[in-house]
This record gives sequence, C-alpha cells and structure tokens, in this order.
Amino acid sequence: MSSFASVPEGFRSGFACFVGRPNAGKSTLTNALIGSKIAITSSRPQTTRHAIRGILHRPDAQLVVVDTPGLHKPRTLLGSRLNDVVRETWAEVDVIGFCVPADQPVGRGDEFIVNELRSVAGRTPVVGIVTKTDKAQPEQIAERLTQLTGLMDFAEVVPCSAVNGFQVDLLADLLVARLPEGPPLYPDGELTDEPEETLVAELIREAALEGVRDELPHSIAVVIEEMVPREGRDDMLDVHALIYVERSSQKGIVIGKGGERLRQVGSDSRRQIEALLGTKVFLDLHVKIAKDWQRDPKQLRKLGF
Repeated sequence: MSSFASVPEGFRSGFACFVGRPNAGKSTLTNALIGSKIAITSSRPQTTRHAIRGILHRPDAQLVVVDTPGLHKPRTLLGSRLNDVVRETWAEVDVIGFCVPADQPVGRGDEFIVNELRSVAGRTPVVGIVTKTDKAQPEQIAERLTQLTGLMDFAEVVPCSAVNGFQVDLLADLLVARLPEGPPLYPDGELTDEPEETLVAELIREAALEGVRDELPHSIAVVIEEMVPREGRDDMLDVHALIYVERSSQKGIVIGKGGERLRQVGSDSRRQIEALLGTKVFLDLHVKIAKDWQRDPKQLRKLGF
C-alpha cells in the first residue's frame, strides 16, 4: 500500500477509546475528532451498542478512536454483553478517555466506572475529559473539573465541546502523545473499518430512536437483510432492512398512525445512508417482533450481539 511507504520519523499510531456512563457525549466526540459521522448519536442513553472504530489521519500520527457503549448497571443480558464490550475494549487500547458531561454532576455511575478503570490505569494512561462544555456555564465547568480530578489521578484533564470544536484538537494532541511510535494501521483516507451494513443498520436505528418514548429505545434493533445494486443501474442501491421490537404495542409506535412514523424513519435514514455511501438508495423497511430479545441468548446471537 503506497500510502504506508513514506512514514515520517517519530510517527505515532495506535488506539484510544472513550468510556463513560450512557449519554456522556462519547459518540459525538468521536465524530468530531474523526471529522465525519461514523457513530450514531441520540439524546437517548445507551444508543451505542458496538465498539465503533473511527480513524483520524494526521501528518504525524494515525489515531484510531473506539467509541464504546455506556457502562451501566445491566438489567438485561444485552446490557451485560454491552458492558463486556467496554471492558474488552479498554484492555486492548493504548490510551483511555474517560468522559463526564459538563452539564451534569459527577455521580455514582462515574465512580463505578473509575473504580474499574483503576485496575488498568497502571499500564494504560487515562485522560479525564469534561464533554459538552457548550451546554454549561464557566462555573459548572470549573466544578466538573474539580470533581473529576478528585476521582482519580488522571494523566491529563481537559474540557472540550464536540459541538463548537472547543479544544477538540488539543484533546487529539493529548491522545496522540500517548501512542507508541509505529507505522499507520490503516490506509490513508479510510475513516472506519466498520462494514457498510453495520453503519447502515445504525443509521436506521438512529432515525427510529428519534421521538420515541423512554421504554422503547432499548427494544429497537435493526438487521440489514440485503444490500444490492439495482439491476441495470449503477447509481441505485436497494436496501432491505428489518426493524425488530419486543412487543406488538412497540410495533405500533414505530409504524405510527397510517405508517406515518415508519415513512419518516425511512426518509430520515435514507438521506444519511445516501450521504454515507455516495449513491441513491431505495430503502425497504419492515417492523417485526422478536419477543424479549434483550434477554434471550439465541435471539441476541441472531441480532448480532
């Protein structure tokens, strides 16, 4: 691969991961660092269900950022598996970013995560990150920084905002400084190593999460049945996807009156998918019930967990 040929002296490459409780701003920060949308975001907690990798290319470094699900007290088998994903990820990276939002006090959930992080902090540097500074007053940010530094001895502590870009470049510098020297791990220009089907399924789930009631987000899963070029056309992709919910009442919520919500989910996600893939998309969505799938090992496997 020619892009690997001329690596400058002192070039650094490696992995960083963001951890934190649900809705701490990890996915938005990942997208801001990469400069492209590779992780879905939502105001709903526990939106992220996979460790999504985004790749930041710089003249002096290649930083692979892993966005992880929010670590939480699990109520279902899915919740336990998501927590396992987080622990497996932070055991393998070069630097960890622990995120707390500026607009919310540090709480027991944060303390729970920090207690776990202490077991890896001896061998892996942990950077404390106060996210969402655009949503907080200066005195709130100062209070959050004080609370954060009281939790553990971080390698660095930095406030930033993924929304207005405040200190995002500085955060990148701090993470890169803790990577080992070495050649790039991915070809130049590659932004993620996630399969297109995974990204498309996530964009559909993101659209389906918008405006639904509190109990529904965790019950939604999306599976891509088929993604194929339209016969006789090279500018159109046919995408057939299934949205799974756990109960028939939830199916009605996702479909909406006269199918209105499902059409909205389709048009919202289609725009994002077309932007991601750079081609026109025909999106065929159907809603199915997989009873209590979050608690059923067989169904979890079928849905990719």
